[in-house]
Amino acid sequence: MPHAANEPLMKVPDAALERGRMLLGRARWAASRLAQMDRAAIQRIVDAVAEAGHAKARAFAEAAVRETGYGVVEHKVMKNEACSRGLVALYRGEDFVSPRIDAERKIVELPRPAGVVFALIPVTNPVATVYFKTLLALMTRNAVVLSPHPGAKGVCTEAAHVLAAAAKAAGAPDGAIQVIEEPTIPLIEALMRDERVDLIVATGGPAVVKAAYRSGNPAMGVGPGNAPVLVDDTADVTEAAKRIVASKSFDNSILCTNESTVLAYASIADRLLAAMKAAGAHICTPAETEKVRALLFRDDGFNTAMIGKDAALIAKEAGFSANGAKILVTQVTLVQPEEKLVREKLCPVLAFARVDGLDQAIASARSMMRRSGKGHTAGVHSKREATILAFAAAVPALRFAVNAGCSLGASGFETHLGPSMTIGTGFAGGSSIGDNLTPHHFVHFARVAYNKAASETFGDFRGLDPLDLPKPSAPPRLVASTGAAGEADADALRRELRRIILEELNAVLAA
Repeated sequence: MPHAANEPLMKVPDAALERGRMLLGRARWAASRLAQMDRAAIQRIVDAVAEAGHAKARAFAEAAVRETGYGVVEHKVMKNEACSRGLVALYRGEDFVSPRIDAERKIVELPRPAGVVFALIPVTNPVATVYFKTLLALMTRNAVVLSPHPGAKGVCTEAAHVLAAAAKAAGAPDGAIQVIEEPTIPLIEALMRDERVDLIVATGGPAVVKAAYRSGNPAMGVGPGNAPVLVDDTADVTEAAKRIVASKSFDNSILCTNESTVLAYASIADRLLAAMKAAGAHICTPAETEKVRALLFRDDGFNTAMIGKDAALIAKEAGFSANGAKILVTQVTLVQPEEKLVREKLCPVLAFARVDGLDQAIASARSMMRRSGKGHTAGVHSKREATILAFAAAVPALRFAVNAGCSLGASGFETHLGPSMTIGTGFAGGSSIGDNLTPHHFVHFARVAYNKAASETFGDFRGLDPLDLPKPSAPPRLVASTGAAGEADADALRRELRRIILEELNAVLAA
């Protein structure tokens, strides 16, 4: 075919893309080495990485706020510590490496890591998510390639290098933890489509999550939050107010599990507002509410400049004073997507509506989640079990924080849900997972299942280690002879060696 005049004679490869592909190649090799490590070796690596992350929890919290402009340093320190040493302590008793033997069911389960995990990191919770996804990958013998949001690439890159150095010093193969230092949307989309990626874990905006699902590779993504919170007439009003204000102000409401709208029974609404004011909330006047609405929501969507900012700063930008306030409470009468204030707000602004009872609360929650938040989070402050169950049965969320703040309750840090920086929204929210992301999502099991008939005896697998079993015999060696015939034999030998080497390389890269 003749060469087109407008095409280059030789296509010059994109340097960034080639570097990214090299990262995936190294990760592929590292994953094959990790898959051959036993539980003790993996635990040493995990412990070392967790300790390295914990030691830099404050420094990276400060760097994250400095680079992104989002959140509160002290709260980010807490998240970084919880997602390093705290996470490892939680899962220390679980084994994601050794075979599981169920003699009663006559089944042996062999753990199978995913391989190369491509982890997207959001700008809102950058370092905690780097720690979280890296440790989950390592616990389950996976290599991880971290892809930070461009707005947090500096601190994420530094954190990744610290964790990678600790992992390597503890015995991890080089390339077990890597980071894309200069991420761009075209680069990330190209790498997500690469066949060497075994699993994509996407935390971020809807666009990047949808791109992960379009990649053609296995992906786990999440949807947006928009949590309704019911407070009924049996709730401890003072305690509920304290918990809601503390949760909504935590890290300036940057977690997607934060409260969006309080649905308060009319009979206790005034008492709840007074208690929230005592807990540090500024209750906006109707005029102030209108100013907040105008500031936060523009014609082109949410004003992203206000994400993760202090309540006092938001008030100042809106044109009034709320010095010392932890959150701003805006009262609304309409609880449906057309009222912008009941949409997701990643800042310490909380909508507040009065409801006549449970039926109206359910209808309001369902209405506000019609636009976004389905499958995510809701909250209930109540002592009436029938109310709690009815609300949970009717509202399209998959986690309900009861008598706890939503931010840390739904994310599992103040409840017994799996502590997580990635919240699955299931079928309703367009996600492949419906629970909080945990190490269990990073490993599958090959199952050796015996005939269940009583006449078939189950084997004795105790003491057998699949990582230390006899290997197949090596193929016979090729021996070259001398003379003219020997030279031909030597050429054949060289060809055979090249073939074997290429096969081995392909096998390693495809493992």
